[in-house]
Amino acid sequence: MQIRLFIIAITPAIIGLFAIYLTDRVDKEPGKLLFLTFILGALSVIPSIIVEEILIRLNVFKGVYNAFFNAFIVAALTEEYFKRLMILKVPYRTTYFNERLDGIVYGVFAALGFATVENIIYVVFTYTNNPFIGLYRGIFSVPAHGIFGVTMGYYLSLAKFATDERRRKANLRKSLTMPVLLHGIFDFILMANIPELTFLFVPYVVFIWWINERKLETFIYDSRNRVIKDKTKDITINDIIDKEE
Repeated sequence: MQIRLFIIAITPAIIGLFAIYLTDRVDKEPGKLLFLTFILGALSVIPSIIVEEILIRLNVFKGVYNAFFNAFIVAALTEEYFKRLMILKVPYRTTYFNERLDGIVYGVFAALGFATVENIIYVVFTYTNNPFIGLYRGIFSVPAHGIFGVTMGYYLSLAKFATDERRRKANLRKSLTMPVLLHGIFDFILMANIPELTFLFVPYVVFIWWINERKLETFIYDSRNRVIKDKTKDITINDIIDKEE
């Protein structure tokens, strides 16, 4: 029983990891660094749980304000902050982070590392007798973490390759505020217990999937175009050498 639940818990993240890995076809990231980023994302659950427990105890709000605080501060801000911290401390500083697509790849690996551990906690240990939790989280929650990772990685890449300091700082801020915003709205819709708001949940998930798919496609195009330009430069240099000979 536990083994089956464990497989159910980790499968969505594995699918997501393979999907994002296969998008990076031109200049693939080293496997060891990707694995380390995944582990760091998984470990970020630990400080997240500690901070979340403290914030929950400090929460004095009621009703919809309680839902807002739990969604945006307790869950979204805490979790996205520590996932982002892990990326900034390791892959962001390496020489392997050498194109804009890399930010999204590392962002998703860290996010799905976190989501894997979180899903195991919920599916295997917390809601063992509720099979619908595994199904729901596999369809919505785990992919949502991946989407937040795309958003985070997108702005981290814009920051890393910014041409001036003002843009670098602005995009660094957005690499936290934007995933927190998307994550907070996602959780708030579910926590607010407002029937009219619940109807917006699926359209919202489709919307954030669509906008982040466009971000991903933009960086995939940039990655392939960069290689084409590099090859064109090589051909031009070779042609010059041939002519001189």
